[in-house]
Formats: sequence, structure tokens, C-alpha cells
Amino acid sequence: MTTVDDVISTSEHKNWFSRITSLQSFWVFMAAIVACLALTFLTDSFASERNLFNVARNFAFVAIIAIGMTAVIASGGIDLSVGSSVVLSAMVISITMAAGSPFWLAAALALGASLLVGLLNGLLVAYAGMPAFVVTLGTLSAARSLAMVLSDNKMIWEFGPDHNVLLWVGGGSTLGVPHPLFVLTALAVLMSCIFRWTRWGQHLFAIGGNENAALLTGIPVRRMKVSIYMFSAFTAGLAGILMAGWLGSVTTNLGQGMELTVIAAAVIGGANLAGGEGSALGAVVGALLIEVIRNSLILLGISTFWQGMFIGTFIVVAVAFDRVRHFRS
Repeated sequence: MTTVDDVISTSEHKNWFSRITSLQSFWVFMAAIVACLALTFLTDSFASERNLFNVARNFAFVAIIAIGMTAVIASGGIDLSVGSSVVLSAMVISITMAAGSPFWLAAALALGASLLVGLLNGLLVAYAGMPAFVVTLGTLSAARSLAMVLSDNKMIWEFGPDHNVLLWVGGGSTLGVPHPLFVLTALAVLMSCIFRWTRWGQHLFAIGGNENAALLTGIPVRRMKVSIYMFSAFTAGLAGILMAGWLGSVTTNLGQGMELTVIAAAVIGGANLAGGEGSALGAVVGALLIEVIRNSLILLGISTFWQGMFIGTFIVVAVAFDRVRHFRS
């Protein structure tokens, strides 16, 4: 005999399942799982320990920056300068370490340099009222140019007394798990909590949903925008440090064109380009799908020139899916 409690329990289960399946990140995650299973059967090397290690490490770099990009997009903005912030951070840490500075001091200076890029972006967007696209396009060029000036456009591969420390941080592993993945996990968990439970996160989505309404409710919109762009630059700077350690050398083309991949990961993961929506988990899932697709092209012997086609298609499909979902709701 069915009781009232059974009916309520069934209803709650259906509501929970309905909420999960309505998330774009859920379907993106399922697509990544299907792609992984297909590649496992189609190739002999995808499920190998070495390849899975490379996939985990490579997608972690994109996902770290994509979390910061998600914050910017959810607030109604865009940041095209993240790739340049990556190379600027990597160049600062490599130059200062090569000059004899310890790792932790060099890392702080590298993060400080990327934060200055974010501060400039935020001030020009929030207080000068300049379009985010134009501002970040300008700092994209300026930050990369500064990295060239600092290095005299030369490759740096010697990192001073703490050379091995940097290599261990960015390219090492613990228990078979690459260190960038540990950093990504900690950042994703932290930002998921911040987005959902803190005033900063609530204000961020309120600004993206309706900036004028956010102003009327007393939200410090300008200060929030500055902090959001600084956070995006921070994640790019963090990825730059890790990538320098992973590669073991730094050149001025590091991070070039990374903006498209990062924006794609954020949008595919559910960040709404109109603002007001996005999640840290979605950014991670979007980055994972892109890396799985990129890896599959290599393993299946397909030209990597097709990578841009796949990423561009995924962006269009993700935006179209979001528009259809909003139309139905």
C-alpha cells in the first residue's frame, strides 16, 4: 500500500532528478564520459596510465582559468587578456627565479603582476565605463608585449636555486595524480562554495542578471567588477606558474590563443554570455570535454587543424542549447 510519505519521497526524487538533468553541465559531463568510453574501445592508448595522466594535467590548466572566466561571464563581462596574463606570470616567475629569488617570492611577484592586469581591466571597465571587449583586447596586447620586454623575447629554461621546486610544483605528481589537478580541485571546491553561499557570489550573479537592479539594491557594482576581473587574472597567473613548471621553459608564445579555449570551456559548461549564470563545476566539465576531444583527434590520427572547428561548433551548440532552454522555461 502506498503511503503519503512514499508519494512525497518519490516526488522529491523526481524533482531532484529533474533539476540535475536540466543543467547544461550534466549533459556536457555525460558527453565527456561517452567520448572517453568510445575512445577506450576505439584506441589502445587512450586508457593508458600515461595518456590519462596527460589528459588530467592538460585540462587542469584550462579549467583553472575557465573558473575565473566563468566569474567574468556570469557578471556580464568578458576577459580576452587571460592568455597574456598567463605568459606574463610565467615570465615574471622565471626571470625572478633565474635571478636567484626563492620560489615563493617569485610566485608572489608573478601573481602580483597578473593581478595588476586584472586591476587595470576592472578599473577601466567599472569606473571609466569602457567596454570589456575593448579593454581586455588592449591588455591582451599590452601584457604580452611586457612579457617580451622583460625577457628580451628569449626562452628561459634555467630557474635558479629553486629550479627543481618549480618543476615539481607544475610538472610533478603525488600518488600518480598531477599537481595541477590538486590545485584545480581545491579551487573548484572553494569557488563552488563562494559562488553559492557568499555575498560576493550572490552579488556577482545579481550584477550579471540585471546590473541596474543590482545598483538599486545597494550592491557596490564598481568594486565588485574590479574584484571579478582581478580574480580572473589571478586564475590566469596561477595557471602560468604551473605551466612554467610543467614545460620546464618559458617563451613569449605561451598562452597564445588560449582565450578562445577558456571562453569555450566556460560557455560549454553553462556560463551564459548574457550574464547571470555559470558555475565552477561547469567550467571544469567544459574544459574536460574540450581536452578529451583534443586528445581524441591526436589518437585517431585526425589533423589538429580540426580542433578549432570542434571548439567553435561546441560554442555555437552550447549557446543554442541555452537559448532553447530559456525559451522553453
